[in-house]
Amino acid sequence: VQLQASGGGLVQAGGSLRLSCAASGRTFSRYAMGWFRQAPGKEREFVAAISWSGGSTYYADSVKGRFTISRDNAKNTVYLQMNSLKPEDTAVYYCAAVLKEGPTIVVVTSYRYDYWGQGTQVTVSS
Repeated sequence: VQLQASGGGLVQAGGSLRLSCAASGRTFSRYAMGWFRQAPGKEREFVAAISWSGGSTYYADSVKGRFTISRDNAKNTVYLQMNSLKPEDTAVYYCAAVLKEGPTIVVVTSYRYDYWGQGTQVTVSS
């Protein structure tokens, strides 16, 4: 599967952005999806994950209550709605996919993902 992330940009602290990750392939609905981010000089970190059914989600503590992951399997797209953005959210955001049988399985570790998008830059100014 191929992934294309978009929606990044420059926003002031407290603002919102919605990232999208469009996937190719007919079996997108069987892929668990995740969002990760990497700030300059830091390691890539987990942000949010969603099961292929959309019924299960999981968030990093740093974004819980501010970010929402969702998916539209009919459109082969996963979203990350980011509200109340902070300067520390500045990073390149990556979407990732892994084929999973269980409809409620979420994957939070990067090495378990098989496919990655190219990343989209999010910059939050103070």
